[in-house]
Amino acid sequence: MVDEETLRVAEALGAIRCSASAAEEELHAQVAQALEAAGIGAAHEVRLAPRCRIDFMAGGIGIEIKKKRPERAKLIAQLARYAACPQVRALIVVAPRGVNLPRRIGEKPVTMLALERLWGISLP
Repeated sequence: MVDEETLRVAEALGAIRCSASAAEEELHAQVAQALEAAGIGAAHEVRLAPRCRIDFMAGGIGIEIKKKRPERAKLIAQLARYAACPQVRALIVVAPRGVNLPRRIGEKPVTMLALERLWGISLP
């Protein structure tokens, strides 16, 4: 079950509207802006352990950003390293294309936010 803090962060990230060709740096900037606009404090490029750095931490929520559709096995292994860190209570993955992920990794809830689902028809 997803807690209230994770829902709040996921809702803020759900406001992101980026192009399919956005660079990873642009995605990082949009995540930072979305969190700030929602009044959610976040740290960027957080070192969780040696050779283990996550893109953002918003409270106990770890946020990992992928530019392309991530390779499932590698992403799960990466998330397992993050989930093993005590400061991480939940994980959110932001990527243009979704990947089928387990609901929990290392007893920590995992949410996949596929930006392709946020793309819509833009009218003038």
